[in-house]
Amino acid sequence: MEPNYRRCLSCRKVAAKSDLWRVVRVHPSHAVQLFQGAGRSAYLCPTADCLQLAQKKNRLGRALKASIPSALYEELRFQLQGTGQGV
Repeated sequence: MEPNYRRCLSCRKVAAKSDLWRVVRVHPSHAVQLFQGAGRSAYLCPTADCLQLAQKKNRLGRALKASIPSALYEELRFQLQGTGQGV
């Protein structure tokens, strides 16, 4: 079976869905969470550059049509340090 492809909202690179981080605005509560849930989704490359650009230009907020808490960005930075690509 072919992999599903998605586009990073920061660098616009197309990659397999499993290679990107998924940020979800859950329906109907409109809470924003990482990696799982049903609702509107946005995808990010797991790199420091994409994360920084997404936060600086509020790309996640615009794509999900919701305000993104700073704790979510901190969690993504923590995940990034866990992969060894550091911020």
